[in-house]
Amino acid sequence: MSDPYTTLGLSRSASEGDIKSAYRKLAKELHPDRNRDKPDASEKFSQVSRAYDLLSDKGKRAQFDRGEIDADGNPAMPYNMGNGGGFGGGRGPRGGPAPGGFGGEEADLSDLFEGLFGRGASARGNSGFGRQAPPPPPRKGANIAYNLSVPFIDAATRASQRITLSDGKTIDLALPEGVEDGSQMRLKGKGRPGISGPGDGIVTIEILPHPFFIREGDDVRLSVPITITEAVGGAKVRVPTVDGAVLLTVSPGSSSGKVLRLKGKGFTKKTGGRGDQLVTLDIALPEDLTELTERLEGWEHPGNVRSRLGV
Repeated sequence: MSDPYTTLGLSRSASEGDIKSAYRKLAKELHPDRNRDKPDASEKFSQVSRAYDLLSDKGKRAQFDRGEIDADGNPAMPYNMGNGGGFGGGRGPRGGPAPGGFGGEEADLSDLFEGLFGRGASARGNSGFGRQAPPPPPRKGANIAYNLSVPFIDAATRASQRITLSDGKTIDLALPEGVEDGSQMRLKGKGRPGISGPGDGIVTIEILPHPFFIREGDDVRLSVPITITEAVGGAKVRVPTVDGAVLLTVSPGSSSGKVLRLKGKGFTKKTGGRGDQLVTLDIALPEDLTELTERLEGWEHPGNVRSRLGV
């Protein structure tokens, strides 16, 4: 293979960023899928990949720059090997092996390779002699992160949400069942372009707080004020839900803190169906208590309302 710097069109002082940028540009131009009518494109693409494989590895690049390996990643011949002091031809002064040579016996080269390239080289066997690891597959483009703020009621009812992508286009999203604050949605192919296809869009959902609804798991909690008259005599009161207002029946003699349940008025569940809305009654006294005080004059509540507290 030719000099890897020449293959990528770089100087020897090229930075890591220069190497990566040159590889991406050439790999995109020479990819076989884009050059089906050019038989030599595949070989050029392979050369570019091998050059990038060598130069993107800091260790290999340093070895190449020092002349320890060639452009294919093979070990360069040490000085004077094969000329009397080589692998087997030289003879010593009394017919024995030449000093520094290996005689006629089979030589163990592991120490030599460890000295030149580190211990990992001998463990790889003869992978350094002509057998190249396949070039890394072309990468997909990078993902793009999006944040989507969703109103509380929209999240509860899974109302369709519109989002603007990085290219300016808008799409409508259907929220998943069981959507929660921090849930993520993956938009296939809506990321950065890449050699082997675009990345994805990753949408992180933020559910906005509501003025009076509170989420509790899949249920929605709501505190509803009622008058003393409604609490004593009972009534049908209009209360809001995430699906719109409904009439709620308050039984006669209802106390503050009593919880009523509206079935199926909560968030959607991951397993299907919906949670409930839990309505807590809160008896509201009038600001001006004059008339109420006059009406209650002389009346005492029977029994000790705090007896369960032990006082």
